[in-house]
Amino acid sequence: MTLTISPFLRKALLADAVVSGAASILMVAGASLLGPLLDLPAALLFWCGLVLVPFVALLFVLARRKTTQRLLVLDVVLANALWGAASFAILATGLIAPNVLGVLFIMGQALAVALFALLQIAGLRAAPASA
Repeated sequence: MTLTISPFLRKALLADAVVSGAASILMVAGASLLGPLLDLPAALLFWCGLVLVPFVALLFVLARRKTTQRLLVLDVVLANALWGAASFAILATGLIAPNVLGVLFIMGQALAVALFALLQIAGLRAAPASA
């Protein structure tokens, strides 16, 4: 089903794109500095940042459209929800052992993507269907 992207949904997608883009740049460019500071593997930071690049591109493309497929926005919501869940899971399973700053970094970005998912769901519910 096609939907019209409302101003609210557009802003939620753009905010997600800007924050995710900044995080991507920070993790890719600063992995070697952030790794020891957060007690996280630099490779994990680098690859997580690199994975965000196509996601950020998708967010910018969707935010610039007047209409889009409802499923694309649902995919963005799902990606955000999975990122947040995976972030908490990696801490809960003990696969990594970050210091306090590392835990705060992981939890902060997990909560941010959860917030974006909620905002995007609200925008999706309010968005009118297109013909």
